[in-house]
Amino acid sequence: MDESTLLPPDPLSDELDAFIADRHLPDRGRELDREPSFPRTEFEAMGSGGWLGLTVPGKLGGRALPLPRAGALLYRLAYRSGTAFAKLSLQPEFSSVLRDVGSAAQVEEWFRPLVQGERLVGNQITEASAGSDVMALRLQARRDRSGYLLTGEKTEVAFSEDADAAIVYGRVTGAAGGAADGVTAFLVSQKSPGLRRTRVGTDLGERWQRRGTVTYRDVRVPLDARLGEEGEGFEYVRPELTRERTLLAMIYLGVARASWAETVRHVGERVAFGKHLANNEAVAFPLVEDGAHLDAAGLFVQRTLERLEAEEEVDADAALSKWMGTEVALTVLDHAIQFHGGRGYSNTLPHEQRWRDVRSGMIAHGSSEIMHLLAARRLWPKGPTASRGSQEKEGR
Repeated sequence: MDESTLLPPDPLSDELDAFIADRHLPDRGRELDREPSFPRTEFEAMGSGGWLGLTVPGKLGGRALPLPRAGALLYRLAYRSGTAFAKLSLQPEFSSVLRDVGSAAQVEEWFRPLVQGERLVGNQITEASAGSDVMALRLQARRDRSGYLLTGEKTEVAFSEDADAAIVYGRVTGAAGGAADGVTAFLVSQKSPGLRRTRVGTDLGERWQRRGTVTYRDVRVPLDARLGEEGEGFEYVRPELTRERTLLAMIYLGVARASWAETVRHVGERVAFGKHLANNEAVAFPLVEDGAHLDAAGLFVQRTLERLEAEEEVDADAALSKWMGTEVALTVLDHAIQFHGGRGYSNTLPHEQRWRDVRSGMIAHGSSEIMHLLAARRLWPKGPTASRGSQEKEGR
């Protein structure tokens, strides 16, 4: 099968392929699953090679690519090497709050080095009692004359032991304004006194992120560590979530397309009961449908990226992109495992790791259930009751 028909074209495709091959990223991605660690060497190489922050403006060291092109390259990176380095490429986009509302000094000290692969900046939103429900955040930021004292605990933290700094979301009691009652963003060095970092367990997939818990006990941060205004943290992160959800969908679809292509090849060669598996409708038909679903989901996500680039309001479609991309990818990967038989279930082939890595997409960056709720708001913008009442009034 001609790969040119499977991968979206881009002028940087050959350069990216050469980087992937030179750094042995497919093998490295498999190694990171067996022996989890933060890939600092590859992170630095991606920074110096221009593969971190594809959409970041050129003045900050990025490639300043439009979102559709960034999506095409992330798809290709995931197809070639799995999710790890595609997600690592997105880390500056995951930290766009720092870029957008941080001070010039914060941007120079932390964001520019992030794009260059010199410093790792993480995000800390989730708490034990506050996952999708940001309103339930309990980490307290007590304000005094010289700054803030942070007290609380963040859980499920990616790069829990590896981040140099993190964008931490907490609640400033009595903060003026803000839709989320004081939720405020801070840029916090992860070497601050009073801060404790702990790895917790082993994740199903994406083990290289080494998630864990970060505990704050009266951790002092200066006034200029705040990002933007008090009480506006959630409003700052919302557009970031919309962009990253759509780009993540391209990553999931890219890695699933790789397994689909490998499975199509395998089924065309494998003989069972005297005939090729491709002649068995129970095997062939699901692969036909998987190919169509990958195409359809890819077109939907690409259209959403184009609309995002045009600065249209696409919160609902971005939510649907991540949900659809994850669901389609998991089905495709499940078929890849199934149709490769016992070897598909083992780690001698990459399909089971790909499935485990993509499975986080149903939870992280907004669960699939929350994605449905966001999309439903578009159907009933004034609420179900108001919508039904207006229709009845109009005689519908």
